[in-house]
Amino acid sequence: MTVVELYGTACCHLCDEAEAVLQSLGIHALHLDIADDDSLLEKYGTRIPVLRRAGAELGWPFDAAAVRRFLA
Repeated sequence: MTVVELYGTACCHLCDEAEAVLQSLGIHALHLDIADDDSLLEKYGTRIPVLRRAGAELGWPFDAAAVRRFLA
């Protein structure tokens, strides 16, 4: 089973949209709040939401088709 992580933060409307895309596909992602970690905040602060799996990243904006290709 592939672990999918969604990097974001609270009160981020784009992160909410990304979660909606994942839910529409039945994908459960591990949510990582970048505000809880200075190194994540530095790396992803202006790029969230970011979907990550096995070292590969898919940055916003993405739709269901892009997520399917990313996870294939």
